[in-house]
This record gives sequence, C-alpha cells and structure tokens, in this order.
Amino acid sequence: MAYKLMAVDIDGTLLDNNDVLTKYTIDTVRRGVEKGLIFTLSTGRPVQGVQEIIRALGLNFPVITYNGAKVVMGESREILYEKKLSFNDVKTIVELGQKFGTSIMVWDEDRLFANPLNEKAEKYSTISGVEPEAFENAEIFKNGATKILWYDEVELINKYKDIVGSFISGDVNYHTSRPYFLEFVDKRASKAIAMEKLGEHFGISREEMIAVGDGYNDLSMIKYAGLGVAMGNAPDDIKESADFVTLSNDEDGVAHVISKFILGE
Repeated sequence: MAYKLMAVDIDGTLLDNNDVLTKYTIDTVRRGVEKGLIFTLSTGRPVQGVQEIIRALGLNFPVITYNGAKVVMGESREILYEKKLSFNDVKTIVELGQKFGTSIMVWDEDRLFANPLNEKAEKYSTISGVEPEAFENAEIFKNGATKILWYDEVELINKYKDIVGSFISGDVNYHTSRPYFLEFVDKRASKAIAMEKLGEHFGISREEMIAVGDGYNDLSMIKYAGLGVAMGNAPDDIKESADFVTLSNDEDGVAHVISKFILGE
C-alpha cells in the first residue's frame, strides 16, 4: 500500500521524554514529505501550542487540534473542520468539575480560560503556549466551547474517568491524554473524524493513511487508519489495538515508521 497521509500525536510520540524533537526525526519527516507524504500533527493542543514544532520542521501542513475538535492549516490557520461542545454540555462539565474541586481549563475561540486561576492553570499554560484567563462560571460560554480539560492528581483523574459518564450527556467524548488530564470534546470531534475530514479535503482514503500515537486519545485514529501504529512506550491495550508497534519516543519511533513504510528503508 502506498500511504499518502500520516497523522502523528505529539507528546509521548513525536517528542521524546524531554519534550525534544530530534534532528533525526525532523530530517526523516522532511524526506517523507519530499516523497509526497502529507504529514499532519494530531494533538490535544491548540494551534498556538504547535507553532514551535511547525517552525522546527520548516513545513506547512494541516494540524488536528483539540483532539479533533478543530482542524486547521498550520500557517494560515484556515479552519477545515470544527465541532464545539454545546452550552448545555459545557455547563454540566464545568459545574461537575467545580463540585469535584478539580482544576478546569476551557478552550473557546483559541482562548484559554481557567477556574481556578492557580498553579496548575499556569503550568498548563506553559504547555499550551497561551496565558489563561480567569472565569467564574459556564455562563460566558453561551456559544459552546471547543474543549474542556480537568487537571488533577493521577489517582483523582482515574476516579473521575470511571464515574463521569453517569453525569454527562451522550454527546460528549471524554478520555485521558496525559495521566493527569481528563479531556472533554463533542462526540463528533475525535482524531478519527478529523482524519476522515482531511481525507475528504485531500481526496485520500482511510486505507492510504497512517496514524501514530501512544495514548487513549489516539486510539480512535489508530483504529481508523489503514495502518494504525502504537509507540513502543504506549500502554499494552493501545498496542493490542494497533497494526504495528514502532520504537519508543526516545528511540525516534515516528522516524522509524516513515523509514519503513514511506521511504522503504
């Protein structure tokens, strides 16, 4: 199979455990693009949070952001697809988070809002590249929101993940991205749906796609793509759902996939 599009998660996948994009991976991605590959990032981050990677790669490509809730072109930021949470779902998730006493981050129109504006909010802002703005309640999100994230201790996030489904509507997808993040998006927003929309845009079938990731928020695209790839550092159940397991993120696992399946090395 000649693969034409490759969607790659960032944290724990493209970047090593020191959050470094290695020169070898940069060079290999560029070689794949020179051969005709459409390379895309697929992340929970906003587009602002991937600009440094786009600059490092020196390429203009589509980016799946907010775990599939918005798909944009990296440089122009032209929106190719967007699906927001409804106001009712935002209100339920925010009020539930306040009841649990967790740190709540809300993304709306590429702005970051936090309740409370605490150390976790500031730490998250360094990851996203956007300064948080304080908010008191969900009433300011009358037009819905792109994504909501709860940030807490790992054991609490695991507890919330087990019980939250009984409180929210069936229109919401939720999953962990990092062990201390529980993220909420509309059910019509996923990395798989985003890949489908990119396929429609570029005229590429799912069989001609590769998806590479390490986390549960990557599972939908790993199952969707013609070649679903789990990182060597991924949990065992992610690996079991994949067609191929590559090297870890500390071993340039993304570059290994490009070398094997795109460059034929």
